[in-house]
Amino acid sequence: MIFFKIKNKGSVIMLVLIFTAIFMMIFSGTIGFFLIQYRFQTKKVNKERAMQVAEAGINYYRWFLSHYPNDLQDKTGLPGPYEHDYYDPEGSLIGKFSLDISGNLQCGAVTSIDITSTGWTQGDPGIKRVLKAKYSKPSIAKYAYITNENIWFGVGEDVSGLLHSNGGIRMDGNNDSLVSSAKDVWNCPSSLGCSSPYEVKPGIFGAGAGSSLWQFPVILIDFIGISVDLLNMKNLAMSNGIYLPKSTTIDASSSGYHLVLKSNGTVDIYIIRNLARSRAWSSDLGWHWNYDKIASEYLYGNYTLPSSCGLMFVEDNIWIEGAVSGKQTIVSANLIDIGVSTETILNDNITYTTLDGSDGLLLMSEGNVSIPFHSPDIFTLNGIFISQEGRFGRDYYQGNTKTSLNLYGSVINKKTGTNAWVDGSGTVISGYRTSVNSYDRKLMSDPPPLTPSADNQYNFVKWEEL
Repeated sequence: MIFFKIKNKGSVIMLVLIFTAIFMMIFSGTIGFFLIQYRFQTKKVNKERAMQVAEAGINYYRWFLSHYPNDLQDKTGLPGPYEHDYYDPEGSLIGKFSLDISGNLQCGAVTSIDITSTGWTQGDPGIKRVLKAKYSKPSIAKYAYITNENIWFGVGEDVSGLLHSNGGIRMDGNNDSLVSSAKDVWNCPSSLGCSSPYEVKPGIFGAGAGSSLWQFPVILIDFIGISVDLLNMKNLAMSNGIYLPKSTTIDASSSGYHLVLKSNGTVDIYIIRNLARSRAWSSDLGWHWNYDKIASEYLYGNYTLPSSCGLMFVEDNIWIEGAVSGKQTIVSANLIDIGVSTETILNDNITYTTLDGSDGLLLMSEGNVSIPFHSPDIFTLNGIFISQEGRFGRDYYQGNTKTSLNLYGSVINKKTGTNAWVDGSGTVISGYRTSVNSYDRKLMSDPPPLTPSADNQYNFVKWEEL
């Protein structure tokens, strides 16, 4: 009996040991699982906090630039990076952020600022998050079209991007973005298809399908505010870019310059000797002769636009065409003869070598930006086209109709032009039967040199995690 009891006690002990071992295995596994989950959650929290710290670094420098807009060295006078502690509202240290600041220069002027912020927490400095933001004034490339006067977009004249007029708008074309007018009501004249002589209309009206995106009245756009200091551009071109004087100082019988942009970043410059004329009509001149077709010319030279300041200033009329490589700004203005404005003629297609945002053109004319009689049947234009005192468009040429105009970029003109002339039934009888004006969003934050700003407020135009 004694031996039997001892044997059962040994069995019980063995069972206890076995179950204890199983329990310890389960317990230690459970504890291990919870520890792994705890570490994972801690890392996840620290990773999220690191992002918040990096974001705090971006916001800090935004605040800093609002107080010191030209300081890219965090008030140290030394190159970065610049490290800062980051505290919670109770004063406890959460982590740190490190800032790298770089300004993008065009023709010696800061056009935008890149802010790279690396953030980490005090609890786990090995986990880092990196944010990069571009800080700049949005350029006028955010608009597809701006005019200071009343305008009519007819059937087949479509706009992709913001459209604004300080006058009234008749919108029979299609729009996929905001269309705004500074007018509450306006007197629509017979030249815009309204009853003669005037018909009172709301700020925007018409048969266009995008009426849900029409807004009026809105604050007008100050054309003085978006005008460019032409004298400053001239001086910059003379010191850092390319300057062309009046062509008659080179050849007394010349009529202007012909610029052919090349895909290798250079430009062929021709002196025009003779022009052919075409009979035309416009609202400001009536019937007149346009001397807008090149009859004879000779090569003056091939020039390279400097990469540091791709600026050309021409003190004469220009005819322009070709392929744009890089960011280029070309200005036509007469600052010598007071009261005499230059004209820019879009002689043929203007295209970009690539469409990835590395190419861009700002074409600024003191006077009109004109599409001539001999323009291509299918016309492609890439760029920001500004007529500082005139209009962008095509005169009426009797019986001369074209197929399509495709403009990728922006048109900014103080006066209203047109690309299509219609009869009483709305049929195009001169100019382009269809046209599409689409804004180039890439040039909104990274435009060509000296592109005017859409407003004076700096904004983050790009935000990404690296």
